[in-house]
Amino acid sequence: MKIASPSGKPTRREFVIGSGALASALLLATAAQAETTRRLNVLSLHTGESASVDYRINGQVQTDALRALDHVLRDHRTGGVIEMDRTLFDLMRRLSLRLETDAPFHIISGYSSPRTNAMLANKKTGVARRSFHQWGMAVDLRLPGTSLDDLHRAARSLQAGGVGKYSRSNFVHIDTGRVRYWRQR
Repeated sequence: MKIASPSGKPTRREFVIGSGALASALLLATAAQAETTRRLNVLSLHTGESASVDYRINGQVQTDALRALDHVLRDHRTGGVIEMDRTLFDLMRRLSLRLETDAPFHIISGYSSPRTNAMLANKKTGVARRSFHQWGMAVDLRLPGTSLDDLHRAARSLQAGGVGKYSRSNFVHIDTGRVRYWRQR
């Protein structure tokens, strides 16, 4: 049961609590509005191609920007392009925000065609035969100026998808599958 002040006006305590709640709501709304534009910077280490695009502006998906990202993340061995999982781009964006950088992610691998994936699985250890790369749901990356440990730790802190650290090859794998973590020398 709420007890009102005799005058019917909010008490000083109710006013302060209400003002704090209003300020918090305004801050959250401002943060949400600021993120209505989502920018992503990527550089393919195999092709030298890059994209620095706003893929969402005022909440609206930018089709040409998404196509540019799909192109840069294509299978560099076959030239095959697919529509990458759009939540992967959001995951990468969250990672750049967590690390407080707009520097381009250096992409080692984005999409891998089933043919490329089978070839890699036959040649190398540690390549999953049913890799998320085949469905455009994964990327292997590094971020210049950020240590591999810091990149791995930041990706894990998002608690979204798979995160693998490959120390010998100097990259972090992220995907939009179930949450899981691993390390490989």
